[in-house]
Amino acid sequence: MQISSAIAQLRTTDLGASIRFYTTKVGLTLEFQHQDFYAGIRAGGQIFHLKLVAEKDPSIEFVDKGEHFHLYLETDDAAATADALKSNGVHLVKDVHETTWGTKEFVIKDDQGHTLYFGESR
Repeated sequence: MQISSAIAQLRTTDLGASIRFYTTKVGLTLEFQHQDFYAGIRAGGQIFHLKLVAEKDPSIEFVDKGEHFHLYLETDDAAATADALKSNGVHLVKDVHETTWGTKEFVIKDDQGHTLYFGESR
């Protein structure tokens, strides 16, 4: 048996708004949408899913308190990616910075409050 990929799922209370955030603000691609409750977003060679739910994702508060993340998106140029997001009206929670483990990273929140890290390997 060989695993070909792993797919994360984020919960959203407004599927349309989340699709717009990831496609128009972040610049990713809508891979598919199933009816009005499920969608796939392509980020480079990877996909993550969005699922419509009635209540806010309870993991958002947990992630915030523990300084965790929901998604980590790799980029070849963190500074240019951050600039592009800022020009699209995305607020950076934490600006571009060097880490002690050798990456350059920044942090944003999506339209639902999920924490997204962007990182560049050094």
